[in-house]
Amino acid sequence: MVARPVVPDGPAPRRDSRRAEILAAFTRAVAERGYDGTNFGDLAVELGISKGTIVHHFGTKDRMLRELHEGYMRRRLAEVQLIWERLTRPAERLAAFVQLGVHYQVVDRTATIAFQREVVRFASAPGMETSQALRHEYRELVVGVLAEGTAGGEFRPGDDRLRTLQLFGAVHWMWTWFDPEGPRSASEVAASFVDTFLGGVLTDPGAAQVLGHPDGEVARVVAEVVRAARAPGLDCDVDHTPS
Repeated sequence: MVARPVVPDGPAPRRDSRRAEILAAFTRAVAERGYDGTNFGDLAVELGISKGTIVHHFGTKDRMLRELHEGYMRRRLAEVQLIWERLTRPAERLAAFVQLGVHYQVVDRTATIAFQREVVRFASAPGMETSQALRHEYRELVVGVLAEGTAGGEFRPGDDRLRTLQLFGAVHWMWTWFDPEGPRSASEVAASFVDTFLGGVLTDPGAAQVLGHPDGEVARVVAEVVRAARAPGLDCDVDHTPS
């Protein structure tokens, strides 16, 4: 099953450098202090501009949050599309999803924290419909991979939507405990996640270790795709470097 791509409503967001700079500062502030702790006054002081300039570009703080969420999900979907071109087996694709979830705690950490710490609170807020649709599209890709793998005999039968929620739930709170500078590298954590999750769904659990190996084919493709996604030409609204 492949979800239909989301088509945004209205005109595309403006891409001038000042606007991108403001959105990047907002993203950092939400990651560090949360949405309620972020205000136009602090952003204006940090950037050396007036609050009126921020209002001119975005109007409201809600609009900034909406663009943060939508930009984040569009980057994630763009990366998955690149992976789909390289990896075709459901087990490989599922392992890639897991590894990507861990990778984001490093290569797009600031935006990941900003997105994850507020996504539940604002998931159903008015104006977030496109963000909701993009997240639904992403979830449906995982559901579809699980269903395809089950039909092909790679995965044990199970509730694919529940298993998808389990996967996302495991990765969603990584920002609260994972330190990119800590004793466990992202590659080690990703390998452990793949071994645990895929080991539970594969008909051959022993294959999980190969799929999650830091030097394996899936890890190599994921790393290459993440590097490619950071290159000019894809939808990148904020700084992707670790905070």
